[in-house]
Amino acid sequence: MHQFRFECQPGCTACCEAEGEVRLTPEDVRLASAFLGITAEVFASTYTAGAGVLSGHRCPFLTSNGCAIHPAKPTQCRLYPFWPEIVETRQSWNRTARTCPGIGKGPLIQIEDAVVVAAGMKEAFPDSYIQEPVSAPSRKRRMRNPASF
Repeated sequence: MHQFRFECQPGCTACCEAEGEVRLTPEDVRLASAFLGITAEVFASTYTAGAGVLSGHRCPFLTSNGCAIHPAKPTQCRLYPFWPEIVETRQSWNRTARTCPGIGKGPLIQIEDAVVVAAGMKEAFPDSYIQEPVSAPSRKRRMRNPASF
């Protein structure tokens, strides 16, 4: 399989309700604070637990109508499900499909295109995707060649 389907489904917030944290880049903070009409400092002190992570177990911007800051949606949210750890293997993609109703729907997407989008996560959060030197043996999972998907 070198292509797959994905399209966000109207009204779905399954990815927002999954366990985990929402990490923010400095640009995410800038955009969200501007959208809310507050300073980045006020945004950080009100909504983050420090270190660029939204506070609480539930996103403070998730409402019954979806994302309250959708036009300024954080990078991590905007790129879902095209995260390296999801698109690197068919098994990861299929596992995510169990909780994401948008997987399997919508237009065909080439895996190479998904890998390019996933690279945005590596750029936004480089500390989360540390690549070990090629010469060093590694137990960490590396992103596979898109052709092996």
